[in-house]
Amino acid sequence: MRYNERELLSLSRQPAEKAAEIFMRAPKKGSVPKKRLVKLVVNFLFYFRTDEAEPMGALLLEHCRITKGEENVFSISFIEEPDRKYSFECDSEEQCQEWIEALRRASYEFMRRSLIFYRNEIQKMTGKDPLEQYGISEEARFQLGTRKQ
Repeated sequence: MRYNERELLSLSRQPAEKAAEIFMRAPKKGSVPKKRLVKLVVNFLFYFRTDEAEPMGALLLEHCRITKGEENVFSISFIEEPDRKYSFECDSEEQCQEWIEALRRASYEFMRRSLIFYRNEIQKMTGKDPLEQYGISEEARFQLGTRKQ
């Protein structure tokens, strides 16, 4: 994926939907869990050394699988590379579940499905397409809707 490093750095400084210092293990062989500041901003998960302001890296939370592991542990793997797994260990089971839910809601695809669902619900209740008032074209609405066969 191509990205602008300055824009990504700027994004990492935005307010986080969720942030915490938790243990993280990179997918490298022999990697050991290290305490990292992990910060969720939109659909990026940034990770920092606990004493540095610039991120060490970022994970784009698209086409990924978030799975619950052992107690207080969850992992992120990507569909294209299922063996490349990032593991995170939280302080409690509750914190672990909160992270899993936040990460699952962060993807563009989740937001798109939610928009479609709520648009359809509003349309059922009011009889009007809520996007009409914003002048969204018929073509754009088609992209939001589910495919019709």
